[in-house]
Amino acid sequence: MTEFAFPAANPPSVAISGSTERFPIHRIYCVGRNYAEHIREMGGSEREPPVFFTKPADAVMANESVIPYPSRTSNFHHEIELVIAIGGGGRDIPKDKALEHVFGYAVGNDLTRRDLQAASKQKGMPWDTSKAFDASAPMTAVRPAARGHVAKGKIWLSVNGQLRQDADVAQMIWSVPEVIAELSTLFELKPGDLIFTGTPAGVGVLKPGDRIEGGVEGLDVLRNTIGAR
Repeated sequence: MTEFAFPAANPPSVAISGSTERFPIHRIYCVGRNYAEHIREMGGSEREPPVFFTKPADAVMANESVIPYPSRTSNFHHEIELVIAIGGGGRDIPKDKALEHVFGYAVGNDLTRRDLQAASKQKGMPWDTSKAFDASAPMTAVRPAARGHVAKGKIWLSVNGQLRQDADVAQMIWSVPEVIAELSTLFELKPGDLIFTGTPAGVGVLKPGDRIEGGVEGLDVLRNTIGAR
């Protein structure tokens, strides 16, 4: 038996819809700039190669949890996204075989310290401080792919009952199979990986006390509240 210097943390995991089992999280990959309208609102151009970044596995927060307002920001944003849960790993996965590696789908919110991201972009620095902070990846339970893959359907987010993001997953520039295929050329995907697939237009500021609801057609609705600073 391995002896640790202090008790090891429990491995991060997320609920599986309709099951008492949980999905163990290996890594969290995120796709930037995957909806044309969002690219335009952020001042970019369309159909560039996908931008990938990561969040720590323990950044996941459960549905209905309170999200603490993060430190060192005054411009805290929501980004609703379809999440792919990987069940079968591999490298250089062909696009036409990519869906065979999907365990299921969920709804996630790629929470962002936008002011820190803007500063990093300006200096050509990594996005870690703006994207990979504590509690930055709330998400729903994973719905198994046996109930169907997600290629289209309404994706939306509201804050305090006011609709802010409203699009269709079919509008993604890089589809689910394309995202998996491209990412697998950069990393060996493994069971337990999560892929946040990008957000549509309408990202905006969150404040303490805000109630967020968001979803993708056919999946659970993600509900969270923003806590105190």
